Amino acid sequence: MPTALTANGFRFYFYSNEGDEPRHVHVEKGSSFGKIWLEPKIKPAYFSGFTPNEIRNIVDIVEINLATLIDKWNEHFA
Repeated sequence: MPTALTANGFRFYFYSNEGDEPRHVHVEKGSSFGKIWLEPKIKPAYFSGFTPNEIRNIVDIVEINLATLIDKWNEHFA
């Protein structure tokens, strides 16, 4: 599970066996976790344990770092 980004205590990462799915990133902090699609637009797949404020923060982080996350995905699954 390579880490693509760490921000505000959240860890964004990929599972190495999911390269056949559309680009997405997993996120965790403590015991909370989730998954966000990066394409065709940023869209949460699911969240568990995050507060609404944390979810907004996560989506903001993904929006700001979208190009980096896609680059990291492409590097990992190339």
